[in-house]
Amino acid sequence: MVNLDISCQIDIVKENAVDVISQEEIIDKLKKSLKDKKPLKLKIGFDPTARDIHLGHTVILRKLRKLQDLGHIVYFIIGDFTAKIGDPSGRTILRPILSDKEISDNALTYTEQAFKILDKKKTKIIYNSIWYKNMNLSQFLSLLSSYTIARILERDDFSQRMKEGKPLSMLEVVYPLIQGYDSCKMEADIEFGGTDQKFNLLVGRNTQQTFNQPPQAVVTMPLLVGLDGKNKMSKSLNNYVGITESSKNMFGKIMSIPDNIMWDYFRLLTEVDLDDVKKMHPKEAKMLLAHTIVLQYHSPKIGDREKEEFQRVFSNKELPAQMPVYKSDNVQINLIDVLFSMKVVASRNEARRIITQGGISLIDVDDSSCVKGVSEQVVDIPAKGAVLKIGKKKFLKIVRL
Repeated sequence: MVNLDISCQIDIVKENAVDVISQEEIIDKLKKSLKDKKPLKLKIGFDPTARDIHLGHTVILRKLRKLQDLGHIVYFIIGDFTAKIGDPSGRTILRPILSDKEISDNALTYTEQAFKILDKKKTKIIYNSIWYKNMNLSQFLSLLSSYTIARILERDDFSQRMKEGKPLSMLEVVYPLIQGYDSCKMEADIEFGGTDQKFNLLVGRNTQQTFNQPPQAVVTMPLLVGLDGKNKMSKSLNNYVGITESSKNMFGKIMSIPDNIMWDYFRLLTEVDLDDVKKMHPKEAKMLLAHTIVLQYHSPKIGDREKEEFQRVFSNKELPAQMPVYKSDNVQINLIDVLFSMKVVASRNEARRIITQGGISLIDVDDSSCVKGVSEQVVDIPAKGAVLKIGKKKFLKIVRL
C-alpha cells in the first residue's frame, strides 16, 4: 500500500466525478485501509454486449488505474450472466437477447483491451456466472424480496417507457438486483460507473445492507459524448472510437469531433493541462488531442507519424503516403464494383449514392493538379494510374497493369 495522505487519495477519487456517495464513507474506508494495510476492493462491471472497449469506457478505467497506483485492487466483473438480460439503463426499447457464443466471444476481447489501461497485477477478473449458475430458486427469491416494485419503478427510464406504453420486461426489472448481488458476492468497497448507472449502483448498496454487509460507496463519472457531438459514445450509434482501432482511424475520428466537446475529451481522456490548451487555436488543440490519444493506445512514434500524415493530406492537400491499391488490366473500371470489392463502402447502394452526390474525385497520378469530379459509374484510368478520393478522408490508388 502507498501511504498517501487521505486528502490526496480522496482528491483522486473525486477528480471529474459527478456523484460521490458518500465522501465521508470513502474517507472512513480509506482510513481503515491504511490502518489495516489492506487495499480497497474497487468494483467495475462490464456486460460484454459488444466486442470493443471504446474511449467512453476509458473515463472510468483511467480513474481506476490511478487508484491502483495507490495500491488498491480493481475487481473487473465480466457480466457474462447479466449480458443475457442486457442493462436497461438509458434504453427506450428492449435489448435483443444475446446467445452464449456471442457473449463468450465478446468477453474474450474485454480483458485484453482493459489491460491497455489497468494494471494486470492489481486487477482480478471475475465472471459473474460463477455464482449465478449455482444459485437455487430459494436464494433467487430471497434476492427479489429485498427490493420493492415501487422503488424499481422510480427509475426515470422505466417510468417513461411505461407512460409511453413501451414494453418493459421482468428481466429488465430484476436486472439492477442481479447486478447489485455482484457487489455482495465480492464485498465491494466502492463501485464505479457512468452517470447512467447511478440507480444500479445504489441498488448494489441496498443489496449489501440487506445481506448485512457494509454498503459500498458509489462514484459516478461523466458520460463521454460521441463523435456526433450529441449522444453518449456508443458502438450501436456508430459514434465511437475503439481503443484497438488502427492509429489512422483513431486520429481521423478524433479530428472529426465538434470543437465544443473537445475540452471534455482533454479533461476526461488525457493529463494535458486545460489552461494551456485553451490558449491554442482550436485546430491546433484538436491535433494535440488526437496525437495524445493515439500515442496512449499505440506509441509516441505512431502518434507522430499520424500527425504528420494528417497535416500532409488535409492541411497541405497532398496525397497519403500509404493507401489501399486496386490493380486493373483494363483501361476502364466500374466504380461500384471496385469500391465494394475493396471494402471502401459497405454496399453497392452506398457506392451508387456517393457517385450520384458527387462525392468522388479522380486524381491523375502523373499530374496531381489534374482532379476531375466523377459522375458516371464507369471511368477511364490514365496510363500511369490514378487516385480516387472518396468523400473527405478515403483514398484508393488505381494501378493499370
